[in-house]
Amino acid sequence: MSGHRVAIISGGASGIGLALAESLARKDWVVHIFDLDKEKGEAATNQIPATVFHQVDVNSWQSLSSAFENVFRKEKRLDFVFANAGIMEKGGFYDRHDTNLPPPPPEESCIDINLKGIVKTAYLAQHYFRGNTDSTAKDRVLVMTSSVAGIYPQDITPLYAATKAGILNFMRSVAGPFFNNDGIRTYAICPGSVRTNLLGKELWDAYPQDYLTSMDKITATVQNLITGGRIEDSNGTVIDLNLESGLAVEIFVDDVYFRSPPGPCNDGMRFIMDHMSSTK
Repeated sequence: MSGHRVAIISGGASGIGLALAESLARKDWVVHIFDLDKEKGEAATNQIPATVFHQVDVNSWQSLSSAFENVFRKEKRLDFVFANAGIMEKGGFYDRHDTNLPPPPPEESCIDINLKGIVKTAYLAQHYFRGNTDSTAKDRVLVMTSSVAGIYPQDITPLYAATKAGILNFMRSVAGPFFNNDGIRTYAICPGSVRTNLLGKELWDAYPQDYLTSMDKITATVQNLITGGRIEDSNGTVIDLNLESGLAVEIFVDDVYFRSPPGPCNDGMRFIMDHMSSTK
């Protein structure tokens, strides 16, 4: 498979990950799908040519690191990683309990998968991007899936919102060193509500259908981030991706918006931010 661009997509057996796997395969990529769901993963590879399924638990370092190692030893290159695995929050954070006793611990599986899994995936992507031996595998791209819940408060699922906000600031924190040290372009997408298997049919049917985000728009946006060059948002702002890493892209219905981090509160904070940055 030498010469083919190689991608790893975590959470690739359904939803956004599956849609992107299909999109990349049509463009002659070799796509390695990481997912815990064996049945859906095998169905995906049967449906999409040039894909390989790996049953992976992103919450397990052994499982995730072994899968990266297997892909890299087989392909000898890695061009793109989509850190996308995620689940919806479980449990009732606001449930009432007997105040005569300590409450049960909060259900934190979404933190383990959504945030810790993304961190592990980004760490491994950095390592194997550095090991590329194919001279054509020069432009390496990492995209993380955050959410509009990482930008705006979401009181109905506060732990899910916390993970997505964490992903966004993690991406912004590593994007500079990744790019300046190793030429790795790093971004995050922040989609609005897109109809995936995170929620059941009844909940999706109750959602205002005019405000569902287009899956095609999400995959097209990620494709643009991979390709690089000039990209324009729905406000007319143009950014050259070959010169800038760390972009966060909000995707709502059929529109995209570049979201900048907050600026410093005053000159003192600006000085501290500059002083603490490894990219200055």
